[in-house]
Amino acid sequence: MVSGLGVLGAVELPGEAASVVRARVFVRGVLGRAGVDEASDVLLLVSELVTNAVAHSESGEGGRVGLVVIGCPDRIVRVEVCDQGSEASKPRVRDDQGLLATGGRGLRLVEQIARGWDWEEDGSGRTVWFEVAV
Repeated sequence: MVSGLGVLGAVELPGEAASVVRARVFVRGVLGRAGVDEASDVLLLVSELVTNAVAHSESGEGGRVGLVVIGCPDRIVRVEVCDQGSEASKPRVRDDQGLLATGGRGLRLVEQIARGWDWEEDGSGRTVWFEVAV
């Protein structure tokens, strides 16, 4: 059960690899306080999106990554990951990378697990979001 609608929690983290773990810990705590017992899908997708934000946006060059957790009706949790964007890289699901590929699976996992996902850009950066039933 998700107790509460609207923003359940928000945090801003450094654009560095260590923030992936911090993001998972933050989201686990927020969802626990909201009465969500099983959050493994949400945590996996948070890891993927924060990793992408650090690796493929200007946030990874000394910037910041924002994370917002939202409780929605019908036991849906929405997570938004905000980064500083990149002129060179846009979020996309890569074609099949094969079993031996070392990367490129993050958004494919999001696409397969989430109820919905998308991304948008504005003048201040990019937001990638997903929704998962809990």
